[in-house]
Amino acid sequence: MTELAAIELARNAAGIALMLSAPTLIVALVVGLIVSVIQAITQINEMTLSFVPKILGVFAVLAVSGPWLLSSLVTYIVSLYGLMPAMAR
Repeated sequence: MTELAAIELARNAAGIALMLSAPTLIVALVVGLIVSVIQAITQINEMTLSFVPKILGVFAVLAVSGPWLLSSLVTYIVSLYGLMPAMAR
């Protein structure tokens, strides 16, 4: 395995990790922002109020995008297994 192949493998791993985590992180960010604006408008300073909507939003995104996330991860892992003979040289 050459240095270039190792760098390409690391770049692909980082890209797939970013692609798989982006939907949940974006939803958590948007829901947190909306809850913070509502708290600022109503002047309700309850710390636990922001956690429940975030958790519900993340679970909803995982339920909707779960099959896509899983198929993307399986495709990546299968491609890694296909590269194993070339890595052993």
